[in-house]
Amino acid sequence: MSGRQSDVSDWWQTAIIDMAPGQIRLRGHPIEALIGTLTFPQMIWLLTRGDMPSDDQARLLEHALVAAVDHGPQAPSIAAARMAVTCGLGLNGAMATAVNMLDDVHGGAGEQAVALYEAIDGAVAGGTPLAEATAAAIDDWQSTRSRYVPGFGHRFHTPQDPRSPRLLALVDAAAEAGTVEGRFAAIGRAVEAELIARKGKPVPMNIDGATAVIYAELGFAGPLARGLFCLSRSVGALAHGWEQMQQGGRNKGPTPPAYRWRYTGPDPIDG
Repeated sequence: MSGRQSDVSDWWQTAIIDMAPGQIRLRGHPIEALIGTLTFPQMIWLLTRGDMPSDDQARLLEHALVAAVDHGPQAPSIAAARMAVTCGLGLNGAMATAVNMLDDVHGGAGEQAVALYEAIDGAVAGGTPLAEATAAAIDDWQSTRSRYVPGFGHRFHTPQDPRSPRLLALVDAAAEAGTVEGRFAAIGRAVEAELIARKGKPVPMNIDGATAVIYAELGFAGPLARGLFCLSRSVGALAHGWEQMQQGGRNKGPTPPAYRWRYTGPDPIDG
């Protein structure tokens, strides 16, 4: 009998939560000791990382989360959340619809930018000058992954994404305070400079590139960068879903009904 119980209890193993009747412990901390003392960014850090961040680390994480909450209904994920509501889904369905669209193309650039930065950082640690390591990493990315360099360029915000300079300024302040080292901020700026030199025009660091700087500075793994972006953008999906509920509407598609798509099939066949 005890063997069977062990088989069941060992089916899932976690270091995140220990729970019994009248008891909840997160990473060893009683929940009642965390309520009223931890901020939400601190809780995110604790659960995903296993340790407790400093106040300054948590604030820098919060800055990144705040910056990425929304980018309007033209963003596919937000548009989908609003359309989901008009199809009868509740807020949970709207939010799930939005998050499920945050994959490699729309939502994955932060994770990819962390990977790019880490590749450059590794080369620099091995003795390669920053500018040389940056150029080589970009060449490798474009030849093996994609011609799009993640975290840079924006089809709407030109010549500059207004979020990025503010986030980098906050990283600089955190580096001066000793909260982070600042080396990934230098790497992000080096990538931007190299792309501008190649293109001969502004290639702004976008929100993905800027938040990736913060996540890398704080030691978050690349996949967590995508997860954190999903957490952040979920706030926008929630707000837009709720707003659409107040506005009403049924079965709203991506364009008003009077606008039709371009048909590219064969002409009518008589017959």
